[in-house]
Amino acid sequence: MYAVKQALVEELEQIRADGLYKVERELTTPQSSHVSTTQAEALNFCANNYLGLADHPDVVAAAREALDRWGFGMASVRFICGTQTQHRELERAIADFSGTEEAILFSSCFDANGGVFEVLFTAEDAIISDELNHASIIDGIRLSKARRFRYRNRDLADLRRQLEAARDAGARRTVVVTDGVFSMDGYYAPLEEICDLAEEFGAMVFVDDSHAVGFVGEHGRGTHEHCGVLDRVDIITGTLGKALGGASGGYVAAHAEIVDLLRQRARPYLFSNAVAPSVVAGSLKALEIAREAAEPRERLRTNTALFRRLMAQAGFEVLEGTHPITPVMFPGDDGARRASQVADAMLARGVYVIAFSYPVVPKGKARIRVQLSAAHSEEDVRACVAAFVAARDEVG
Repeated sequence: MYAVKQALVEELEQIRADGLYKVERELTTPQSSHVSTTQAEALNFCANNYLGLADHPDVVAAAREALDRWGFGMASVRFICGTQTQHRELERAIADFSGTEEAILFSSCFDANGGVFEVLFTAEDAIISDELNHASIIDGIRLSKARRFRYRNRDLADLRRQLEAARDAGARRTVVVTDGVFSMDGYYAPLEEICDLAEEFGAMVFVDDSHAVGFVGEHGRGTHEHCGVLDRVDIITGTLGKALGGASGGYVAAHAEIVDLLRQRARPYLFSNAVAPSVVAGSLKALEIAREAAEPRERLRTNTALFRRLMAQAGFEVLEGTHPITPVMFPGDDGARRASQVADAMLARGVYVIAFSYPVVPKGKARIRVQLSAAHSEEDVRACVAAFVAARDEVG
């Protein structure tokens, strides 16, 4: 055991030496646009709280009421005695919002993505995945015996080549898998063109819409609404842990037959406790609010545009786009160090952001990923930009 312990100590020391060690800052308040940590009070610009629903009083009240009505936990998986009427109510509401026939809840979107591929795709099939897809998709694909193809990020010509390769390999069933929004860059997948190619080759389309559901598109239904392909995506996965209340839980929304088969065979569904009653009730209320959240969605767009414009004027390199994920780039060999120092200097000035570097992002492309919220005021956005400028001047 000593040898193992010493090896782990050395591995951890190397992670620290590489500047990659993650320190979890403890919040002493509820998740919100303004938080307190054990170090400071701060404006929060690093949460996935896009609509500001994580501490919304109506969401909190619904969750609190559910504790009295439905209890604390299910103490069971769904097919034994872990399904309440509100679980099915939430699934029907998600399907309706997504524009699909059915939906199925998982304990997380990581589990949702981990449960699909093994069930639907065998050694006779082909999975074609964007190279920058989320880790949960990558892990889910590994559980399947299907042939794997990868295409360059949002590269439609390369996607065509991979579709041709899958066809030439004699794949029985082919699926193109993509994030709706790529979480480190804030880029949208070109879903209309992806659906065109998929239909040309007779392939299915699978979209993880975790960073879009609730606030992207005219009615917040996601990237398939944003791209005008509401009825052309076969499988949608998403999370309840971001815009829809920010708690936990994920889902698959799809054709009824797909969902039914997942209920029978998806291992993360069959062997995990049902989503907690208070989370279900709070998520139902969050989804209800999101349906009518035209004004918060517009405020989120306004905050995002303002931040991007002010940061460009201040001379920062910001990846182009319109999504509230706004990466502020620190390129070069010393970028990881500078990004980390700037993030620390900003917290000292009352603005909470997080730096990302290799292996989370490619070498030489370190960044601070800023995430805007409808709960931020214009004053909050301007204060964040001012903190960036002051921290950059301090760090050099």
